Amino acid sequence: MGLDEDKANDPTSSSTHESDAEGGEGRPLSRQPSEASTYATEEDEEELSKIQLGPKCSLREHLEKDKDDESLRKWKEQLLGNVDVNLAGAETLEPEVKILSLAIVSPGRPDIVLPIPEDGDPKGTWFTLKEGSTYVLRFCFTVNSNIVSGLRYTNTVWKTGLKVDSTKEMLGTFSPQQEPYTHELPEELTPSGYFSRGSYTAKTKFVDDDNKSYLQLNYTFDIQKEWASD
Repeated sequence: MGLDEDKANDPTSSSTHESDAEGGEGRPLSRQPSEASTYATEEDEEELSKIQLGPKCSLREHLEKDKDDESLRKWKEQLLGNVDVNLAGAETLEPEVKILSLAIVSPGRPDIVLPIPEDGDPKGTWFTLKEGSTYVLRFCFTVNSNIVSGLRYTNTVWKTGLKVDSTKEMLGTFSPQQEPYTHELPEELTPSGYFSRGSYTAKTKFVDDDNKSYLQLNYTFDIQKEWASD
């Protein structure tokens, strides 16, 4: 979300970050995501929709499978923790992921908490970044009903109709739990200079290995000499 200086100087470039999230390491439960599905972006979605990942399993089925495999059983326990299958929708195949909050965090100033509209299209300029400033995007989300596999964040930015930035961040695999997960993306540096200032359009998505979208945001933001006044 926003724009990184190094990538802004090269409009053809894109970046891919992989980060370890809770439950993001270890052996897969039963569905093997392809390498293509791990880094799919807007241009790849049509091909990704054709990839077959295998049958889905409910949370209860995940727990019942491979009971004789000691290492896999221990990994499941680590991933699922003390989840109560009777309360977590143990027979449900589809996970429920809800993005609760988004915030831009920059040193030395208050966080910019971004309201998430119901239709996914913030009106007007959603936020303003100061040129040459560092920031991270922090978000909280909940997972219910089933394990979400290969949750990832994608963000594409355009200026005057030209794509200037494309970011993909693999967040990991998450089990249902009552407490929200919190994640921070790698730090970014906004570009600076006359040509970097102005208005940008962007699209942010949170999707999983099935290319199921849990949130899509289409918005505009500005880069200016100073932060927007509160």
